[in-house]
Amino acid sequence: MAFRAVVFDIGGVLEFTPPMGMAEKWEDLLGLGRGEVPERLGAVFEAGNVGALTEAEIHAHIGQILALDPGAVDAFMADLWTEYLGSPNAELIAYLGGLRPAYRTGIISNSFVGAREREQERYGFEQLTDEIVYSHEAGFSKPDPRIYRLACERLDVLPEEMIFLDDVEPNVEAARDLGIHGILFASTAQAIADIRASLSRQAPAAP
Repeated sequence: MAFRAVVFDIGGVLEFTPPMGMAEKWEDLLGLGRGEVPERLGAVFEAGNVGALTEAEIHAHIGQILALDPGAVDAFMADLWTEYLGSPNAELIAYLGGLRPAYRTGIISNSFVGAREREQERYGFEQLTDEIVYSHEAGFSKPDPRIYRLACERLDVLPEEMIFLDDVEPNVEAARDLGIHGILFASTAQAIADIRASLSRQAPAAP
């Protein structure tokens, strides 16, 4: 069966997102021990990843949990988004953009409330892809099989007709369990080579 769609992860794949010390910065500012910010906010972040809280509710919870006034919460969130959005993997983004119209393209991302608007503003992913499935909009996240099925449904392809690239092995394995051709991202050159090789095995010419 021929591949009809190529789908990408965002963080660590289309975006370079190395740790930037955001949590440590705020732990120092608030006099907290190492690891306390993610520990205290873990439930809030988990809720934000599946859209169980609005942005306003997230801001309110963070202010309450960390005893921050609204201005400080805004500064905290600005640092969080700087780290979250990282920097573009320009080569892979260009490759993604060149796959159409030969193939349908998409994104499956474990995301946070507000990510679509911010990533669209910075990277324009909506113009590069046919569909974007964000966990905070879907209500479930990788490696939940429902998120891959949703992507197949929106792209109108069978799992066997999709290639999926992600840098987290359990996410790739979950896709493979459904019959999707999963590729584990290790580097940009490797990812492009593996996608091209997969497409060339059953198509006249891969972009």
